[in-house]
Amino acid sequence: MSKTPNALGAFLRARRALVTPEQAGIPDVGVRRVPGLRREEVAMLAGISADYYLRLERGRDRNPSVQVLESIARVLRLDDDHFAHLLSLVAEVPRRRGRRPRKETVPTGALKLLDSLVQPAFIEGRYFDILASNALARALDPRLAVGGNQLRDMFLDPGQQALYPEWESVTECFIANLRQSVGTDIDDPRFVDLVGELSLASPLFRRLWARHEVRGQRGTPIRLDHPRIGELTLNRERLSVGGAESLKLVVYHPDAASDSAEKLALLASADMPARARGGSAGAPARETNGAVSE
Repeated sequence: MSKTPNALGAFLRARRALVTPEQAGIPDVGVRRVPGLRREEVAMLAGISADYYLRLERGRDRNPSVQVLESIARVLRLDDDHFAHLLSLVAEVPRRRGRRPRKETVPTGALKLLDSLVQPAFIEGRYFDILASNALARALDPRLAVGGNQLRDMFLDPGQQALYPEWESVTECFIANLRQSVGTDIDDPRFVDLVGELSLASPLFRRLWARHEVRGQRGTPIRLDHPRIGELTLNRERLSVGGAESLKLVVYHPDAASDSAEKLALLASADMPARARGGSAGAPARETNGAVSE
């Protein structure tokens, strides 16, 4: 039987490697064999023994008090998202072995809403699989079709990277959100497959994943360089789908009366014939990666 992964230790090691002695107020004297802070330095600044902190990193103590975690979080400069993730790593969560991939089903009402929107919009699953999209979303980005995966495309598809000039910063947001979404549920088969594939194929993914960044996705502007309408900036909103906790409705919308609004309207008018031929989000169900939209 394999050992339970020491998620708490991995998180603590990754985060202390990102804090410099200067940030912690420690004189940086002599040769340092590790990036960031040493274990004993974290322990000293947090007001706990070095031996106790070592036990935490090695997974020998999984029940530290909230006060101890708050002290460690202060030293490691954790924000609210990272601290919430830290708390989740020490909670007693029953684990299920050998389970099947989760089936993500888009509610019928959400599909009808999606098809009625005049903005580019799509519905994504927990791991950024595309479960449904409207015609304008696919005109804006052909990879936003059912069966695609945004994380895989952003790391591995040069065409996707060309469409998003700031694709590297976008991937950082995706990874931080994936960490938050997964929490301790790291034996989900879909998660294991996706992270395994990207770890083998992308050095950038391996580097970013090792940082253990944790952050929820919030509304943010996204810059695109579209091959037909040129550069435009759209606001990206990510909304929860009622009755389907893991699903999100993502909508791209321009600022009113902006140059980007004009370009998007031009793209929409050029796409009207395709819509008339029936390219709607409510097409027959298609199964992919254990996810079904119907």
